[in-house]
Amino acid sequence: METKVILTDTHTHLYSEEFDQDRDEMIQRALDAGVSRFFIPAIDSTCTELMYDLEKKHPDTVFLMMGLHPTYVKDNYLEEVQHVENELAKRKFYAIGEIGIDLYWDKTHLKEQQIAFKRQIQLAKDYKLPIVIHCRDAFDEIFEILEEEKSPELFGIFHCFSGTHEQALQAISYNMKLGIGGVVTFKNGKIDQFLKQIDLQHIVLETDSPYLAPIPYRGKRNESSYIVKVVAKLSQIYDLSENEIASITTENSKAIFGI
Repeated sequence: METKVILTDTHTHLYSEEFDQDRDEMIQRALDAGVSRFFIPAIDSTCTELMYDLEKKHPDTVFLMMGLHPTYVKDNYLEEVQHVENELAKRKFYAIGEIGIDLYWDKTHLKEQQIAFKRQIQLAKDYKLPIVIHCRDAFDEIFEILEEEKSPELFGIFHCFSGTHEQALQAISYNMKLGIGGVVTFKNGKIDQFLKQIDLQHIVLETDSPYLAPIPYRGKRNESSYIVKVVAKLSQIYDLSENEIASITTENSKAIFGI
């Protein structure tokens, strides 16, 4: 009898209001598809209680991160970073995330984003936790900070990696795995063109649901069960079975999150 494949979604916003109408059914679809581990990134303090409720309902499958997302770095960002510190002091989390720099929507808070990113990297080192990086139109700015902060204690995931082969190698050099999701199935996604040159040990799976749904759902709401489309694409790229892709990437996620 074939062993049931264990899939890990290393990045899914299950608390998103986009799931308010059918969250239980959506989670069940993912479980039925073999996804048995959901890692939940924080955005800002407004999602904290929603995350705790989710964990209470699914204690064996939901694992929480704590952090301040760069697009939520506003004038009150110091209060928000303090909230991250307060929650970290209270209980266990599996990563600091999602954190980073985003210059796609708004460049006015770059300085504050840099300060928040650095502070949260330091918290990750203090708590011996991985970081989960959000990077949009900001590879140079992110790499500059990672270069300053690099150490054996700094490790994590470059979430939703969509850079070049050279940028992938640079991210890996800072002890980062590459979070690969729906973008790998896009015709214009580009990462599929060089991914085979990256050893699979550096890859983890994610959906970023409800965002970035893979083909054939592109443009629609994403959900964790769609991770099987990412597995199918990686199976083609690496010329390995879908079971092997699932098994290796889940082991990689365990190496990062410690569970």
